[in-house]
Parts: sequence; C-alpha cells; structure tokens
Amino acid sequence: MALAPPGFERKILAPAEVARWAARLPRPLVFTNGVFDILHRGHATYLARARALGACLLVALNGDASVRRLGKGPGRPVNALEDRLALVAALQPVDAVTWFEEDTPATLLAAVRPEVLVKGGDWPVERIVGAREVHARGGAVHSIAFEHQRSTTALLRRVGARAGARKTARRASAAKRKRPGAGSRGRRRAR
Repeated sequence: MALAPPGFERKILAPAEVARWAARLPRPLVFTNGVFDILHRGHATYLARARALGACLLVALNGDASVRRLGKGPGRPVNALEDRLALVAALQPVDAVTWFEEDTPATLLAAVRPEVLVKGGDWPVERIVGAREVHARGGAVHSIAFEHQRSTTALLRRVGARAGARKTARRASAAKRKRPGAGSRGRRRAR
C-alpha cells in the first residue's frame, strides 16, 4: 500500500502556481527568500519572526544553479532543491514554499506583490531586492536581526575542520604503528 505524501508537501508550489495561490491568501503576505541549505536554529527563529509580521509566510528558495552562482563555496548546495523545499515546508511558520532559478527573486516578488518583505540581519534594507517596489506600494521591508549567530557556511567550516583533525589523528596513529619499536610487536623485536 502506497502512503500518501506528508501534508507539508502540499505547501510546495511551483513558481507558476504562486501568483494564483497568493491571490487567495490572507493579507498581509510576508515574503522572504534564501538558500536554506542546512537548516539550523537561526533559520527556524528567523522564519518564526518573519511569519509574525503578517498573516502568512511565503519562502522562496534559490534553485541549485542559483546557489552555485552565489559563490557559497564548493559543493554547495549540500542539499538538493527538492530536499530543501521539503524541509522548509515542514516548518510550522511557513505557509508556502517555492523556488526561483534566477539570481534574485524579482520575478516572484512582482507576481505575488507581498505587503511585507523580509531578509536576515546581514542585509541592509536598501540592498534587499524588491524593497523599493514594496515601499512604493505602501508595504514594509524588514532586516531581521540574528538572534542566534549561526550560518550554514560556518557550520560546514566546523564540520570540515573536525573531519580534518580526525584525518590528521588517524595518519599520526598509523605512522606511529609503522615505526620500529611501536606497539607490542616492536617491543618484542627490541628485546
């Protein structure tokens, strides 16, 4: 017996469906976008704060090629778009999630016309794509301060540093075992 997809997957909308869906939503609509590659506490808190600014929250994710063009680093995104979409959709504050393949979400913003536009605290309001248009319609643009100093890039650096340290320790241990006089066999031979 095939299982039905989890309910949160109904929150995933193709970009072509978003404008029609947004027209039926309670307003004000809050819009944010980003990579959301490896979810962490900072993401969860940020999305909860964004959702509190309106009646519903739409999150737009950079497509995989778009992430690579951002220059986040080799091997990024770690998680493919379909996995990132599912994880973000599973979060309680998120009402819908979609994606964009371009470098910015400008086309989506024009289609859904949110009343509230939000980015993380590392984005000054004047640099947020779509801010001018949202302000011109009488909407609000927010740069939400980070409450938890977390980032996927920093997390991946830490993981890489730990893996590198373990690799160095294994090499040192292997080299020690190969040296004459190391280990029990070496001691027996030395007698």
